[in-house]
Amino acid sequence: MNLKHVVQPVEWEARCQLAALYRLIAYYRMTDLIDTHISLRVPDEPNHFLINHYGVAFDKMRASDLVKIDHDGNIVEAYDQAKIVNVAGFVIHSALHHAREDINCVVHTHTADGIAVSAQKNGLLPISQHALKFYQRLAYHTYEGIALSTEERERLVADMGTHRCMILRNHGLLATGNTVQRAFHEIYFLERACQAQIKALSSPDLIYPSPEVCEHTAKQFDSPHAEPILNNAWNAALSLIADQKESYSS
Repeated sequence: MNLKHVVQPVEWEARCQLAALYRLIAYYRMTDLIDTHISLRVPDEPNHFLINHYGVAFDKMRASDLVKIDHDGNIVEAYDQAKIVNVAGFVIHSALHHAREDINCVVHTHTADGIAVSAQKNGLLPISQHALKFYQRLAYHTYEGIALSTEERERLVADMGTHRCMILRNHGLLATGNTVQRAFHEIYFLERACQAQIKALSSPDLIYPSPEVCEHTAKQFDSPHAEPILNNAWNAALSLIADQKESYSS
C-alpha cells in the first residue's frame, strides 16, 4: 500500500528521507541481513517515530514500508498494523528518542569493523583524522545480551549522556543526530574510523597525535561552519542512489 496520499505531507517527506537513509546504509555495506535499525522522529509528533518493517531488506526499503510507533513500542496507525517491529530495535531507539529531545534520528549498525573495535579494550583510538572527530565525544555501553529488556533503556541513556555517538561493547555502533543528514554523517565517519583502526593495528608501531592536537581537531569538526558540509555530503550521497528515488519514495 502506497501511503503518500494517506499520511500528512511532512510525515511523507520524513518517510522518504528515512527510506533513502536505509538505502544508503545498504549502499555503503553497513547492513547485517535484516538486523540493525534506523529510526526518525515524526515531525510535529514528538512522541512518535518511524522505524523499519522488520524483514524488509535495507536496499529495498520504501517510504510506505516504515512503521510509526510510540515510545512504548505500540504501532500507532491502522495502516501499519500488519507490519512487524523488532523488539531490540524498539528498546534501543525508543530509549534515546524519549530521553533526548535533540535526537531525532538514530542509526545502529553491526559492521565487522565496528564490532571489532567494540570488542577492543581501549575502544576507538585517536589515530586517524576520522577518529579525532569523536575524541572525548564518544560514549560506551557494556553488553547485556540482545536488547530485549526495557530495563536496559535507563542504562543506555545514562551511558549516552550528552554525546551523539556510542560504541555498544561487543555489539556495534550507534550514531544520532537532530537531522537525518547529521546522523548519516556521524555513522559514516564512525564506521570509517573503525575501518582505519582495524587496518592500522596490523602494525605494531602507531603514531598518536598529541592530546592538544586531538582536542583541536575535534573542535574543528564541531564548528558551526561544518553544518553546510553535512547537507552537501548528504546530497552527494543521494546522487549515488538517484536511480532508486522513485522506488524508495513509494
